[in-house]
Order: sequence, then structure tokens, then C-alpha cells
Amino acid sequence: MNQAKNFLILLIGVGLGVGLFAASQYANKNLPKGIANQSIPGEQIVIREKSDIVDVVKNVGPSVVSIAIKRSARNPFENDPFGVFGERSPSQGAQPTESGIGTGFIISKEGVIVTNKHVVQDNASYVVITNDNKKYDVKKITPDPLNDLALLKIDASGLKAVQMGDSSKLEVGQTVVAMGNALGEFKNTVTVGVVSGLDREIEASDQSGRNSERLGNVIQTDAAINPGNSGGPLLNIAGQVIGINTAVASGYAQNIGFALPINSAKPALEEFLALGKISRPYLGVEYRMITKRLALINELPEGAYVFAVVQGGPAERAKLRAEDIIIEIDGKKLTEENDLASIVRNLKINQQVELKYFRENKTESTQITVGEGGE
Repeated sequence: MNQAKNFLILLIGVGLGVGLFAASQYANKNLPKGIANQSIPGEQIVIREKSDIVDVVKNVGPSVVSIAIKRSARNPFENDPFGVFGERSPSQGAQPTESGIGTGFIISKEGVIVTNKHVVQDNASYVVITNDNKKYDVKKITPDPLNDLALLKIDASGLKAVQMGDSSKLEVGQTVVAMGNALGEFKNTVTVGVVSGLDREIEASDQSGRNSERLGNVIQTDAAINPGNSGGPLLNIAGQVIGINTAVASGYAQNIGFALPINSAKPALEEFLALGKISRPYLGVEYRMITKRLALINELPEGAYVFAVVQGGPAERAKLRAEDIIIEIDGKKLTEENDLASIVRNLKINQQVELKYFRENKTESTQITVGEGGE
């Protein structure tokens, strides 16, 4: 968290600027006369690296998809969770249209796609557009309550799935390739960079600032990431997915992007492929952590400020409301270091726990039965 205090981390929902090495286009036959047979230091390395990157793009490109939201042409900004990027005039007519908002990648030839949870919403309709411009309606969205991760199901077969890598073996400085639907318009855009840092901890929010999530153990990279890259793959030079592009630092920051390590997502992916669901303990609240600093400034307790309560979820059944501040669960105090997600992650589905919360200047408590993510 300390590493993200001086700038805003933005979730990216609407890939990436081009930048491959051009130097490797020169072969010996194109060199000036007199040095055609000489060895130029470093050129073979540059050529080999470019060849590896081109191979990654060719092999993985068919597995990267664009995610578009269906909306009426009368209101092109309906359901846009990231606001308006520039001035546009609403179109006339009421014919359905699609607008690109994010990226995903295929993990099963039978039509299972990974993206970020903040890219998709349960109350909207989405279309997946493959590399060969085929369109598929999204039939099912399964979010992971504990990660910024969602799995989409489309009716398809014979798709090309990505190969998973091992994010635990990443090293700072190694080359990575990012792919995605930049700005919601330029699909399969490619950028190249390095792993700039590991095990970062950030507080990420969308451009409205309302939806915020604390993300730990994320990968930092300088590969250019733009709105629209959310959910796209971060790849090693072998073409294996080692991360899921998720957020960028805004403000004065340059080339600071973040990706969820693929190892943190693997349990959910494996469970979904085997059982068709993700079983995770959850409380059913949308929240933002009140840090120690914010608590002191606003004379509030440290804890999880509830923005919204999921209808029919455990929190609603326990009579929690928006604007409550959850401060303790089964004797464990919520702090900046020990946030709500960290505590809930270690609970068991159907476990009954005591939850203390702050409401209207009073501390109250209730019993809550931990639910199953996605119910």
C-alpha cells in the first residue's frame, strides 16, 4: 500500500501501444558494402528477441478476445462503468450496437474466457469478439468474490486456449508481452516491456472512484497498458500467461501497470473448468477500506465502508446496510494490513461468525452466515 500512496491506481476497462524493435529488420544483405560479412555486436540478440516476440503474438493472438457491451444506439454511454472518454454525440435510432470495453483470453476450447471482474456486470449484456471477428453472446458470467477475476461462458467449440505459465518463477527485469483491446477499439494491440516489480500491494479504483479494491501480490510492469486492456494476458517470452492485466497508475506516473499473477487465479480457473462454478466464502458487500489516515481525518473507525449490499446475500440477511463500517469479524479487527478480503478468504462457507459494525456513531454486532461466492 505504501507504494501507491502518491498516485491513483486505476482499473482499466476500455491491448497496448505498439513498440517492437525495428533494428532487427536489417540482415547482412542489407548492410553497407564492406561490412556485409562482419558481425555487428548485439544484432543477433536483437533479431532473436524480436523473433521470439513475433512468435508469441502469432501463437497467442487467436486466444485473445475483445469484450463489448451491448447498448442502444440512442444512448451509447449506457452502462459505461468508466465514464465518457471525450465528447461524443448520441446516435439516432434504437438498433442494438456494441462498444468495446475490455479484453479476455480463452482457457478452454469449449468457450471459457477469463477477464477482470470490473470489466463485466451481471445486469448488462456482453458480446465476445474473437481474433477472426466472430461474435458470441456471453451466456454466463461467474465472478470470483476474492479476486478481480470473472469467467465468461460462450457457446463455442474448437477454440484455441492459452498455455498457463508459473508466475512464482518471475524475476524482475525479464521480458513480458501484453496484449489487449486498447481503448476499446484496437484489438490485439501488443506492447513489450519488463517485469518492473513483484509482490506489489495497491488500492485500485475505477475512474469514478466509487468502486475500489485492494489488490495484493500483483506484478508491476512497464509494458504500456491502456483503458481496454483489462482482462488481457501478460505473457512471458515462451508465450505462457503469467498475469492478467488489471490496473495502471494515473497522474504523473508513466509506464506503471499492474497485473494479477496467474497463480492466484489458477484455483478458481481449475474449479470452474471441473465443476462449472467458483466456490468462495463471501459476505455480499461492495466496500472500500478506511485506512488509518482516513479514519483519523474523518473521526471514524478503521474498517470496511459498505457502499452497497448485495440483494439476497449474507450481509442483507444479517441486516447490514450501505454506509455501515465493518470493523471486526470473529474477534479479528479490520485494518489496512488485514482488510476484509483477507479475513473473508480464510472463512468457511456456511460458517457462522460474529460481525461488529459501526452505524450512526454506535458499534453494533450481528451474526452472519458466510455465503458461497456467486450465489
